Amino acid sequence: MSTDYSIDELLMQREKYVGKALSIAHEKPLHIIRGDMQYLYSADGKKYLDLVNNVCHVGHSNPRVVEAGQRQMALLNTNTRYIYQGLTEYIERLARTLPPSLNVGYLVNSGSEANELAVRIARSYTGKKNMIVMEGAYHGHTTMLIDLSPYKFRGPGGKGKSEPWVHVVPIPDTYRRRGRNYAKEFNTVLDKSGPIAGFMAETMLSCAGQIPLPEGYLSSVFKQVRAAGGLCIIDEVQVGFGRLGTHMWAFEEHDVVPDIVVMGKPIGNGHPMAAVFTTLDISASFEEMEFFSTFGGNPVSCAIGLSVLDVIEEEKLIKNAEKIGNILIDGLLKLKKKYSLIGDVRGKGLFLGIELVKNRDTLEPAIYEAKEIVREMLKNNFLLSIDGPLKNVIKIKPPMVITKEDAIKTLDTFDKVLSKIVSKGS
Repeated sequence: MSTDYSIDELLMQREKYVGKALSIAHEKPLHIIRGDMQYLYSADGKKYLDLVNNVCHVGHSNPRVVEAGQRQMALLNTNTRYIYQGLTEYIERLARTLPPSLNVGYLVNSGSEANELAVRIARSYTGKKNMIVMEGAYHGHTTMLIDLSPYKFRGPGGKGKSEPWVHVVPIPDTYRRRGRNYAKEFNTVLDKSGPIAGFMAETMLSCAGQIPLPEGYLSSVFKQVRAAGGLCIIDEVQVGFGRLGTHMWAFEEHDVVPDIVVMGKPIGNGHPMAAVFTTLDISASFEEMEFFSTFGGNPVSCAIGLSVLDVIEEEKLIKNAEKIGNILIDGLLKLKKKYSLIGDVRGKGLFLGIELVKNRDTLEPAIYEAKEIVREMLKNNFLLSIDGPLKNVIKIKPPMVITKEDAIKTLDTFDKVLSKIVSKGS
């Protein structure tokens, strides 16, 4: 890849030709020219440990994934109106990772396309339109999904309220909203919503601040939704494919079986892919109108998807997520005891959130300090970012190939940065 253009020249081109709605990560833009597993390299020769780009699930430019895509691209790339082994082989392979009832799959190009398809299927099956979503949720960038994403319609540039067919339940946040009866809150919204097509939720809330769902929450609300005639849709786009370190799918930890599962982001390790799985009975209701995604399930995508599954299994990356996640969590909990700025450490495996507060009693968000930490970590060649409705949660969701040495260096540097920021503020 050419590095002839300076970052200033590229920024000028971007200013002239790229839509202004597209944001740039970090206050000081990075000119990234190469990726290699858990690292990104900039044009000025710096090597960054990537702690936030979970799309490249098995590593940036993973050679096995690259080779699989190149090999298939040189052989055949077409669409699902033709018969080829890769399509059925890949869907069957994915289905075997799911509960037996979820055995019918659709392959598409993005998590947004997959989530929209899931809603369409739910509406087709139930004959209803109303949907229930979680406060702070983000499910995609299509018009329908912006309407289903409080993170967007209540965020900057949003219209501030939901469409009449969208009903929002409070976040079951055991840190900021501890002691609440979350199941009762859900039931209150359900009672007011009228007949529903379904309930859509992430198994661990991402844009809402890396928030794990309380034990028993999903099983309780699933019963309520199904009693009301709706379907339960689980969005595994962020946490699927073993990121939590104990199961392939995060919903498995909650001892529930969804009616529809959506997967994306890590599915193709940076290649645009996504999938929807449901039951034979539910999928049958969606057969009146032909469904066709031009690129969904093409032979190259299927070859890449299969190679990602091979790497996850053969290199035991789910176990690695558990191992490295435990090192990070243990280290962060020790830092929490040392620095009152850390209000909460949460998550599992390689999907973690660090909520920063100025006061542990009032829970006043430490917004400025969160920005300072990310800025200082960047100076030390660690890539992090901030999320949550209060913009005070630092998220950690790196490629699954991160090592013990990476984790220890991250914790050591985080400690030094915290010490510097706390000293400066005192």
